[in-house]
Amino acid sequence: MSKKVVFKDLGAQSYKEVWDYQEQLLKESVNLKSPSNTGETPLPVNYFLFVEHSPVYTLGKSGKPEHVLINEHEREEKGIEYFHINRGGDITFHGPGQLVGYPILDLDQFRTDLGWYLRSLEEVIIMTIAEYGLKGDRSPGETGVWLDPDLKGKERKICAMGIKSSRWVTMHGFALNVNTDLSYFNHIIPCGIQNKQVTSIEKELGHPVSMEEVKEKLKRNFEKVFEVELV
Repeated sequence: MSKKVVFKDLGAQSYKEVWDYQEQLLKESVNLKSPSNTGETPLPVNYFLFVEHSPVYTLGKSGKPEHVLINEHEREEKGIEYFHINRGGDITFHGPGQLVGYPILDLDQFRTDLGWYLRSLEEVIIMTIAEYGLKGDRSPGETGVWLDPDLKGKERKICAMGIKSSRWVTMHGFALNVNTDLSYFNHIIPCGIQNKQVTSIEKELGHPVSMEEVKEKLKRNFEKVFEVELV
């Protein structure tokens, strides 16, 4: 029988609100796994969250602040928030038209291998965009999903990823550009990678797509790859 994962679509929310919520879910799971919990304790609940954030730049723990190319005043003028956060990776953008997914999974219930986990997340995205006729690929040494990663000058990233893990419980996740306003990426060096483009499903197809449709496809592919049932 497949494992159950609690699915929640949080709609449109600010970044900090959802970051705090993830931290709360992570803490609950980690506490259940604490050595001080003797005897029979229930397994941590696994979650998969969807959200569309209001415009925000987030810088990973090892990221470089100079990869943000506009100052605080300019960010405020454009209504873009900014947070230095505790995931891996460098700078990225979240905003309307982008589907952000946050799996809070206890990998002890899956496989205690972060490489496997990230490749599995990438596979979910690759399968989802394939349903729109787009061939997603991995780029060696660069987490996320790309189009044409081997064609110099044509490489374009469609999905960024960055995670944190504590006692094998994950948080943060992926950001898939669906109908995203890509001009926001002009003010940063996305993921700290110079001279590579960012794209979206809308840009590649030449027309917007239904966010609800993308969500349904992604949920189905998440269930297949991780062998779970979303409830």
